[in-house]
Amino acid sequence: MRAKDFIIEGEGKLNSRAAAASRGAHKTRDVGGYDRTYHQNRMMMAAAMADGKSKKPVDMDTASWVEKFNTAHPYTEEEHNMLHQAMATIPTEHKEVVPWSKSSEPNDTHKISPMTGFKGYPR
Repeated sequence: MRAKDFIIEGEGKLNSRAAAASRGAHKTRDVGGYDRTYHQNRMMMAAAMADGKSKKPVDMDTASWVEKFNTAHPYTEEEHNMLHQAMATIPTEHKEVVPWSKSSEPNDTHKISPMTGFKGYPR
């Protein structure tokens, strides 16, 4: 066996029989090819919003607020501090999007139930 039999360099070719059986095919990736999975997700979101009647862009953000980053959402101040310790240990590109604080309900949220509590069956 020669090295050329198991080392494949360069771009493969679509089989002519597969191409003939297809009604069309596109290869896509993000510019630079850094994160194909994220790019594919955004592409499919845009396709789901499209009407299929034109080739105009749809009205959506090209990237999510997270984009190509992971997110961490600590629940307690201790977990918040643990996260900062981990980021100080492991070289990490990060940005604190929402500063640490106690969570609170929005002003328009009902804080008292409109239902009366069950007082038990009469004796």
